[in-house]
Amino acid sequence: MDSPSKTPPEQRANGHGPPGVVHNKLLEQVIRTPDRMPSPQPTHLSVPGGAHSGAHRTLQEEGIGYVAPKFEGKEAQMEQVMDMIEDKGFLPAEFVEQETKWFYNELGIDDMYFQTEGIDAIVSHILSLYAGKIAAYARDDRKLELRLDKEAADHAVYIDTSVPGAAVLEGPRYEQRIDEKYLNGSTTERGYRVESFRSDSRFPGEGEERIRCYFVYQTQFKSPKPSPEETDLEIVGESRFLQKATENTRAIYQEVMNNAVNRAGPVIEVFNMAGRPQEKRLVIAYRQRSAMGIFSALSDLYHFYGLTSTRKYVEQFSNGMTIVSVYLRPIARPKPEHPRIDDGIEQVVKGVSLLYCVPQSKFQGQFAIGSLNLQEAIYAHCVWVFVGHFLNRLGSEYTSLISILDPNNGVHAEILSKMKRRLRMETYTSDYIMEIIARYPELVHALYVNFASTHYLQREQDNFIKTISSRYLEVAQVLSYEELESRIKKTVANPNEQTVFKAFITFNQKILKTNFYTPTKVALSFRFKPDFLPSFEYPQPLYGMFLVISSEFRGFHLRFRDIARGGIRIVKSRNREAYSINARSLFDENYNLANTQQRKNKDIPEGGSKGVILLDFRHQDKAKQAFEKYIDSIMDLLLPPTSPGIKDPIVDLHGQEEILFMGPDENTADLVNWATDHARKRGAPWWKSFFTGKSPMLGGIPHDTYGMTTLSVRQYVEGIYRELGLDPSSVRKLQTGGPDGDLGSNEIILGNEKYTAIVDGAGVLVDPNGLDRQELLRLAKKRVMISEYDISRLSPQGYRVLVDEKNITLPDGEVVDSGMIFRNRFHLNKNLEIDSFVPCGGRPESIDLSSVQDLIVGGKSRIPYIVEGANLFITQDAKLRLEKGGCILYKDASANKGGVTSSSLEVLASLCFDDESFVENMCQKPDGSLPQFYQDYVKEVQATIKENATLEFQAIWREHQETKTPRSTLSDTLSIAITNLDEQLQNSSMWKDEELRRSVLLDALPGLLLDKIGLDTIVQRVPDKYLRSIFGSYLASRFVYQYGSSPGQFAFFDFMSKRKEEMLSAQEKSLPMRSK
Repeated sequence: MDSPSKTPPEQRANGHGPPGVVHNKLLEQVIRTPDRMPSPQPTHLSVPGGAHSGAHRTLQEEGIGYVAPKFEGKEAQMEQVMDMIEDKGFLPAEFVEQETKWFYNELGIDDMYFQTEGIDAIVSHILSLYAGKIAAYARDDRKLELRLDKEAADHAVYIDTSVPGAAVLEGPRYEQRIDEKYLNGSTTERGYRVESFRSDSRFPGEGEERIRCYFVYQTQFKSPKPSPEETDLEIVGESRFLQKATENTRAIYQEVMNNAVNRAGPVIEVFNMAGRPQEKRLVIAYRQRSAMGIFSALSDLYHFYGLTSTRKYVEQFSNGMTIVSVYLRPIARPKPEHPRIDDGIEQVVKGVSLLYCVPQSKFQGQFAIGSLNLQEAIYAHCVWVFVGHFLNRLGSEYTSLISILDPNNGVHAEILSKMKRRLRMETYTSDYIMEIIARYPELVHALYVNFASTHYLQREQDNFIKTISSRYLEVAQVLSYEELESRIKKTVANPNEQTVFKAFITFNQKILKTNFYTPTKVALSFRFKPDFLPSFEYPQPLYGMFLVISSEFRGFHLRFRDIARGGIRIVKSRNREAYSINARSLFDENYNLANTQQRKNKDIPEGGSKGVILLDFRHQDKAKQAFEKYIDSIMDLLLPPTSPGIKDPIVDLHGQEEILFMGPDENTADLVNWATDHARKRGAPWWKSFFTGKSPMLGGIPHDTYGMTTLSVRQYVEGIYRELGLDPSSVRKLQTGGPDGDLGSNEIILGNEKYTAIVDGAGVLVDPNGLDRQELLRLAKKRVMISEYDISRLSPQGYRVLVDEKNITLPDGEVVDSGMIFRNRFHLNKNLEIDSFVPCGGRPESIDLSSVQDLIVGGKSRIPYIVEGANLFITQDAKLRLEKGGCILYKDASANKGGVTSSSLEVLASLCFDDESFVENMCQKPDGSLPQFYQDYVKEVQATIKENATLEFQAIWREHQETKTPRSTLSDTLSIAITNLDEQLQNSSMWKDEELRRSVLLDALPGLLLDKIGLDTIVQRVPDKYLRSIFGSYLASRFVYQYGSSPGQFAFFDFMSKRKEEMLSAQEKSLPMRSK
């Protein structure tokens, strides 16, 4: 496997990286573990120098670790086989016995095969093998090529030929087929075990080919549904395994199993073989379906280091675990670059951990042929993801166009919007980027070395272990960014290729920290300095950016301030096309969501953040695993290392402690309890405040249970009715997001309008005469979709159209061809007559500048009142168009802030209480009862939500009346004014004024917490940065809500003078100041 790159073979073979700023170890530590379900110890490695290691143990066993039950009818069967072969007449009579006995006795096939297969199949295999020998003899190169397969309902047999130690890149590629057809989908209900043997027998001629046999059997469990924590092999073992495994193998598997169920990542062990110094047994345990494609990828890995396998076994267990056992030895004719077996095995062990994370990277083919080592291939895969998101930018031409066209002109704005979307779709496709990267492995190598020289750290225990990776690092050349740019220009063929590889440099330059070299991980995470984003596309600068990559998903976490909070959502895709669209918009959607969060967080200490996880289109059922890996890998970059060999130090160019505050969002509400508990298990001091929206048993305040988000939305809806003197019961209302969701169900419960239409995931429900309120309440309390609405309660003009229905005739005669299309565009329906529209669900940009024209008739908006409960449902340019048409519209950043207020106060409580008091006052009791403090605190939170929403509603209404500025614009200007003033106040001398500081904190902090804990104790427990944020956000919001976004020159002086007077008055009365 000579590498086509210019790096000497002896350097490339180790598969690792460069020297460094510090002459470090190798990139072998790239063991990320994506599909693994995270834990405090995600992976168990048995390697020299590791925390769990020592010398490999030696197995005292004479033969192999499996002994098939003896097939008593084997001799009689063999006679029948020979008789049938003679009858067919294809094989010369004098060779019949020889070929039959060779097949039965020399290929390493055990009795299980002969007991399972019929005589016809065995005869077919023997004749095919003989035909292959004849064909090989007739070839000039004497190369033997055999390709036999038989696939039955409950088992399969594959026989082929290959050169030991050589990657198989052509032909049927049976290992990939076994992965895709059997192993990737194996579950406890329907799984498959694999046995594979390679024959040592040589064939006539000079070829090095040997026969490899694969036998696949459907699993049969004695106990099909044990507890996931069950480890006893006698209970969870598969019947054939229990029949065939030796006592030695059972003991090994039992130990590995005991470790595996308690870890998130794989358990990896290596054993010496007694009397066979050149053979090792590699044993790997992991959870089913957590490393799809790893069986075939393993072969590429050990072939890279000059090793071949004699036998391989894949066993499934009914507790959801998979254990792979591979017997490895050096190839017969090793190349000069191949390491000795002990070094090679060490690299394989560490490579397995990396492969487990991304078993099949986009550059697996380059790794298989040796043009990239494993770490370079995974690095290239990560940059490919990065480039796909940040290379599809708009460029200077678009910037010039903006300066020429008028964004306030509707036609111009629509042109810009369409061009922006098209440019991002067509500039660089993911396949085109991948082709460019694959074309220049030598550039990938140089760029990877630059990356590793910064982020690879040598462990202390490596000082006395001179691995082949260490030797590689000492000789690799590290190029500066300028030298890399020069080499790129000299190497690539055109400007497009140059642009792609320059993005590699950006990737390397902007990484502040990564878990790429952490010994154990479940996904790869990178913390970027986001100042490379063009300001004309992203005018609000980000404070922090995380990118997380796994084989099942990719995800971002973005925040606008150091102290920030926001939800984590999982995006699913119905098909490959939908996935491509979601992937292109992933970062922009995340940025816009976080920006909206930043604006709606104006009343609270935390700035805005958001996390978005996009499931790969092949892994739409992996939401739980993806979420767990996303969280655990980000925590790798937040927590200091505590377990040498498991969580080693990383290079931290950010150099500051970071704490993230997260919460639930789409498809994650039922996962936050795990995240909280996981943070506690990993020793995070902030575990109580890490996630909001968790179960009351963990001290959480569920938004849906108490209608926190809806409480804020309702203040805006009711505020409009109040200001206009409307009777809500006469207001015709449309709602997207149905009774099954948090916001939608609570909006139905708290609202009292005349519902005429509801749209949700199931379809569309309409009744111009008003939907039955009691039936809607039933659905909302049950949390089910409109598909369960009793349609007998509809009037003659009412109807329901579900997404999977076609050719439906409506009461007015209109024919609906597709229920899906009808649902997706119903909010734009020109026949819809409504007064109020409250989006409580739906995809971002459901109304944009193009589609908003359907809501404008004669220059006027067809919908008089809109309160945007769902985030980003309407684009900003579409909002402005609606307001120009007379619509009274309050945007998401203002209306949808009840949840963030609740979450912020939940975080505050967790920071104020110590662990014991937190459990006593904020956690549900084992009998299901809630502490009295918790119940009272929830009511105070609800009151605060209403107060903040009312203050902002009135401020926007008042300023609009005075200035006629669109309300959606005022929402942003108020937010910006508050956040800017907030930051100024935090860093001003006012914070140092102890009397003022205490006065503001007494007003800003919840009264119940002050009464229960006391201000002095709270100040001791809550981080200083967080207290500063409380101080700044409270003063800034109260000032702006009172004086507006553009106050007079002396307004703040007047505001603070009044506050000083109130402080003096409170002191004179010896009362704590609690004015709101």
